[in-house]
Amino acid sequence: MSSKIYHVLGIMSGTSLDGIDVVRVRFDFSDAWNFKILEAKTHPYPEEWHMRLTHVMELSQDQVDVLDQDYTQYLGQLLKPYVSSSLYPPLDFVSSHGHTVFHQPHKGITLQIGNLPQLAKILQCKVICDFRVADVALGGQGAPLVPGGEVQLFSSYAACLNLGGFANVTILNQNPIKAYDLCGVNIVLNHWANKLGLAYDAGGQLARKGKPLPQLKDELDRLPFYHQAPPKSLGKEWVLNEVLPLMERYVSEGIPNLLHTYVLHIAEVIAAHLPKNENTLVTGGGAYHDFLIASINQKLANPLVLPSKTLIEFKEALIFAFLGVLRHLGESNCLASVTGASKDHSSGKIFEF
Repeated sequence: MSSKIYHVLGIMSGTSLDGIDVVRVRFDFSDAWNFKILEAKTHPYPEEWHMRLTHVMELSQDQVDVLDQDYTQYLGQLLKPYVSSSLYPPLDFVSSHGHTVFHQPHKGITLQIGNLPQLAKILQCKVICDFRVADVALGGQGAPLVPGGEVQLFSSYAACLNLGGFANVTILNQNPIKAYDLCGVNIVLNHWANKLGLAYDAGGQLARKGKPLPQLKDELDRLPFYHQAPPKSLGKEWVLNEVLPLMERYVSEGIPNLLHTYVLHIAEVIAAHLPKNENTLVTGGGAYHDFLIASINQKLANPLVLPSKTLIEFKEALIFAFLGVLRHLGESNCLASVTGASKDHSSGKIFEF
């Protein structure tokens, strides 16, 4: 491979609706791929967009189409200053995940809005996006996709754990590499914090003060998803249909107790899938949930490795920037051993302006 340098803008919006993560990255290849994050910022959603994305499951197909158009426009206007900035070298392209509104791979359905050709025209810049659709068409789960980048950028770790809306793990010290979704994290914890008028449970303080509800934990532990073999992935629908209705039956016990019990539950689920005696890199907003991290660490011989704040918050956007590089080069960025697709492939739509 030539030693070409790529400057890429990576874009990620997660299911927890924290906002749109934007990261500018310089990639270069010598003996291996190297990266340097030049700038990174999260743009919180305005109230209007937070509401529209929260209630997307209630929309008709025509309304979803309108939402997709509107979101693409919104994203384009948000990113324009990054593309035109003279503070950094010109971008080779923008690599965007979009925002997931439906993910039901068992039905052959996955939809990320904001991945329309208009985005390239608005930005007057090449755009690589919509990474999940091709994998689902090949019989895969369309998730998780980050292992296609982790295997090249973070191979010094035995595993990578992301604690975002959902927890997902990549086991890097296996051949072939395995990766899959584990459970809901912030999408569930934030739901209950919102009931108390809080955006989230900062540091897990509320959860730590609660008491365990053994019967609830037992019912959570027995949810069928946990007993499925990978490849497997989760969407918001699973939380709405399986997790929240179960927890709501115990709401009279108090939200701190619900949070405490759920943290104990997911800590057990997560720890069961991590290498016990090797280093696991943890990123995502859940890395700041001190009670969750402590609960997982109690079950591991080697504590989780927490990197810099920038990497904790922007690793997924970084990875999607890199998946765009691999797609640009025509190299595999989706791993069949991870998603269950019929073959490794180079996924993502390319839109020229």
